[in-house]
Order: sequence, then C-alpha cells, then structure tokens
Amino acid sequence: MLHNEQKRDAALAKGVPVYYFYSTDPFLARAAAEKTSKALTGAEDTETTRLDGPAPGVEEIIMSAGTISFFGTRRLVEMPALQPTAYTEKDMAEVIDAIESAENAVFVIYSVFGEERGKIKIPKLAKKLIDACEKLGYAAEVAKPGPQQMRSMLRSRAEKQDTILSENAAATLLERCGEDLFQLENEVDKLAAASGYTEITPALVAQFATQNLEADVFDMVRAVTGRNAAKACQKLDALLRLQNEPIAITAAMIGSYVDMARVKAGQAVRKPYGQVHKDFGYRGSDYRLKKSMETASRYTLAQLTACLDILLELDKDLKGSPVDKAVLMQTALCRLSAGVRP
Repeated sequence: MLHNEQKRDAALAKGVPVYYFYSTDPFLARAAAEKTSKALTGAEDTETTRLDGPAPGVEEIIMSAGTISFFGTRRLVEMPALQPTAYTEKDMAEVIDAIESAENAVFVIYSVFGEERGKIKIPKLAKKLIDACEKLGYAAEVAKPGPQQMRSMLRSRAEKQDTILSENAAATLLERCGEDLFQLENEVDKLAAASGYTEITPALVAQFATQNLEADVFDMVRAVTGRNAAKACQKLDALLRLQNEPIAITAAMIGSYVDMARVKAGQAVRKPYGQVHKDFGYRGSDYRLKKSMETASRYTLAQLTACLDILLELDKDLKGSPVDKAVLMQTALCRLSAGVRP
C-alpha cells in the first residue's frame, strides 16, 4: 500500500497500535514517521522510548512496550531506520510477537530499502513485518513524488518563509540539484535567506544553488544542440575554472547523449520515455529522460550515434593524448555543434 495521509489520519483516529513506513528515500521515510510521532504525542500524554540501531534487541522491545507507566499514560516506541534483514527469522518472529502482544504501547517504525529497475525491493523478512503491521495497524510505502509534486512541495516550503518560488524557479532548482528532498529543502531555506525572504528567481538559483555537474553539462549540451558552440565553450570554461575534472565532464556529456539515443531508439519502436526509464532501470523520476526526449527530437538516431563516436574519441584522447585537455574538449564541442548538425 502507498502512503496516504488521509488513510494514516484515519488510522490515528482509530488508535491502531503500529505505524510502519518504508521507502527507498531515507528522508521520506523519516519525515513520515516523525510526523506520525508528533501527531501521537500531541494527542494525549505519551511517554516516548526511542530504540536506535538497525536491529534493537527483542528484550529491549519487550521492555519498552511492556512496562506499565506509573501515571497510566500510553507508551510510544520509536524504531528509526529498522533493518529487518539484520534479524534472523527466529528473532523477527519474536519481534512481531512482541509488537502484537503489546497492550499499552504504540509503535512508529520506518525502514529504507533498495531499488531494482526503478521499484522498491522488499526483502523476505521485511515482507513478514509489513504483513503483520498491516493486520495490526498501518503499513505503507512512502513513494518518491513526481517532478510536479516536488515543485509544489518546494513552493510550499518557500511560502512558509514568506518567500515566492515560481514554478520556473522550482523547476530550475530541481534540474540543478537533483531529487534529494533533504538537500532541496536545505537549498530552499538557503535561497530564501539569500533573497531577503522576498522571491527566489531562476537567476538566484543559478547563482547560489549547489552546483550539479550533470545539470551544468546538460545546459552545455543544449547549447551544442542549439548550434551555439561559443556558448557551449563558455560553459565549459566555467566548469573547468570550478576545477571539475575533464574526464568527469566528458562522462556527464556521454550520459546526456546516451539518454538521447535511448529515447530516440525507444521512439523508433513506439516506446515512450517512461517505458525507456523503466526498461533501463533509471533511478528517481523520468524527468531527466523527458528533457532528453525534447532535445533528441532535433536529431536522427544516426546523428546521435555519430555524436557518441566523437565523445568516445574525446574520452580516449583525454586519457592518452599530450594535447591540452581544455583544447581537446573545445574541439569536441565545436565538432558536435558543426560536424553533426541536426
């Protein structure tokens, strides 16, 4: 089941004894658990016990949940960043039994799992815990929001600080900083302060937001596809002055052209970019491939293959040629702009 705040609130109203959140993103899982704990501690007098560590001992869980409060108040047992795979099958059975048997406690637990082909990968022992928590109370996956939801979340955070964040500026922030929500919220806070709590503009984002090499390289690639070699070389010069490694810049360029080639190949067999995202196991949202599809529309698949050949040659030269690396890269940019012009 996917996490839904209305369903979670309904579970809170019923007073269920356990809330289990799991996600591929630590920030999302932790935020959902903390919000739930806050609601529980605000509802009535509650004594809180926090069991840190990937696998609290069964005895700790029993003691925390089973102790009767002197004042008759309910006990809240928090188990952050629990790793079900750190338990044996026998111990997991005992953990589940301890949760099921608790009479004067409510559990708030969260776990973080890996991804496989863009989907959460839930281990066998974790599935047992999820099933038990679903029967007892509330258990849900906290899925990553899509780009539109993320922009809305960022704008809401800015609004709470009496700061305007336009849709365009939010999109620019996502492009430059990636999709780590913890980092993005910190960026909004920083930029709000930098704006004097007035308005975060795209120009302010470009000037003060944490630099993201892939985003900067993609800007450079867009200059190339727009047949503007001079602008691309200016962007390259800025990246080199910031001491980015030429090989790392080239790797990011290759990644951009590979993305374009993949969506172009997908279009040839009538597969949308979302399917390409799934088939190649990309992490995060498909926003990156959506932008690649827009850029790839100016090329044929043969032209993109020729671009990749130029970049492969550049990569080899950077690793073995005595020629100045900046000169090699500028030459490659000019060849990409002129030699395989769409």
